[in-house]
Amino acid sequence: MAFGTLSVLCTIAIIIGVTESSSRLGDALGSGRSVIEVLPVVDTVGDAQSAVLAQGIAAEMINGLAAIDNIRLIAPKEQSPTAAARPTSGLGGEADFLLQSELQRSPQSWILQTRLIKVSSREIESVAEVTLDATEPGAQRLASRLAAGAGYDVASRLNKLEEAGSPAALAGAANVAIQQATASINQTTKERFATARSILEKYLSGQPENVDLQIALATLHLRGIQLSWYDPTESRTAENEARSLIEHALRTRPNSLPVLDIYCRFLTATNQFSESLVACARVLSLNPWDGAALFQLGLTQIQLGRFEDALATFELADRFDTPAVSRWTWLLGAGWADILLNHNEDAIGWLQRSIAITSGTGRAHRLLATAYQRLGRTDEARQALAKGLELRPGSTAANIALPARNTSPIYLAARQDISRTLIELGLPAGDEAQKSDDRN
Repeated sequence: MAFGTLSVLCTIAIIIGVTESSSRLGDALGSGRSVIEVLPVVDTVGDAQSAVLAQGIAAEMINGLAAIDNIRLIAPKEQSPTAAARPTSGLGGEADFLLQSELQRSPQSWILQTRLIKVSSREIESVAEVTLDATEPGAQRLASRLAAGAGYDVASRLNKLEEAGSPAALAGAANVAIQQATASINQTTKERFATARSILEKYLSGQPENVDLQIALATLHLRGIQLSWYDPTESRTAENEARSLIEHALRTRPNSLPVLDIYCRFLTATNQFSESLVACARVLSLNPWDGAALFQLGLTQIQLGRFEDALATFELADRFDTPAVSRWTWLLGAGWADILLNHNEDAIGWLQRSIAITSGTGRAHRLLATAYQRLGRTDEARQALAKGLELRPGSTAANIALPARNTSPIYLAARQDISRTLIELGLPAGDEAQKSDDRN
């Protein structure tokens, strides 16, 4: 394991120790722990490469599951890698769940199929199939990504099973409302944002205890704050409402991954960094493969001036590559961390990968312009900045910056250096008063 990855995992472990004594996140899931028997990965390919890969996947899966709160593992016994995997505890024995995995290969891809089976009923609780390009470089990286793809789904399903009896479960009409709101906001315009907010507020007024609606509206408020779709007064009101909604959801479902995810994001976005370190680590204690939580953790580390730690966190998220929908974020984060460390060539690679997935925010283009300019590639820098301004008209050095409150002087100095470079390239400086506002 690389030193950077080890550092990230040690940091998370320390923070998780703090969460166990933190009343703010609620009590532990209970005294009873589900027992999961991890069966050996069945290698259907049967060559030397697949045998090594199957062993790597098993090790990655066990290491990840062992980090999850409220479960206990029964590790697989040694057996022929091509033999049918059989439980060692016996059906109806000690295990509550069996985790079966099978490694396959097509001409173009490696394929890992997993099933989480409830022993008492023989019910299949979760099925995952992860497919990766056979040319993916590095056996360890390939094993990590295959295990993470399956492990992410298993951890999410285990959390849903724990939460199955929680109050304020999602009603059908509320589910439709959330889908409608999501469809509206995905258009990423201020008008669509207002439509989504109206839909959610209407349904929440009729179901004020519905946690899923609370989470959806809090997420919407957070997006409006981050995209500056609220004026300063509205923004403060929206932040307070989001906080109230999230805290209510935490009291109702303190161990729900969706609730903890938005809490992690909210605390990071509002610069409550001590609390965000704890909340994001709590998410990772329930799903160690959650790249979205790792991204938020990395953002916190950046703003605390811990650039090396942040880069290692983003690299760990990239190693797992789950969930795929968030992939562009940790690529952007790694590029940003490399720029802060003056690793500009490395930054370009990360940022280009991020832009290839999601180019609409303009953030990656501005950072790319900075890296190009530092390397003396001024024409490419101006082109990148022009594209960023096209994607987000009206951008200035003042209004694109993250809030400054509670941030490290080390981070603020590095941020100012990036701003100077972008202003030299033609980014408007903006209102100086805005820069001193603690929201900028």
